[in-house]
Amino acid sequence: MCEANVYIFKNGAEELLLESVDKIVPNEDTVLLENIFGQQKIVKARIKEMALVSHRIILEKIE
Repeated sequence: MCEANVYIFKNGAEELLLESVDKIVPNEDTVLLENIFGQQKIVKARIKEMALVSHRIILEKIE
């Protein structure tokens, strides 16, 4: 399995945003996430960290 859980870093803590993500499309100031169930989220954030062995991706919110 290659899916990862995506967390958003805000207010000094990580919050689960979407589970089983298999597609990430970064744009200028947004990130499109899509999981294996077809759920999609677009968040105003940037990629802060990717730990693929642990199946974790951390985004940092852009204000």
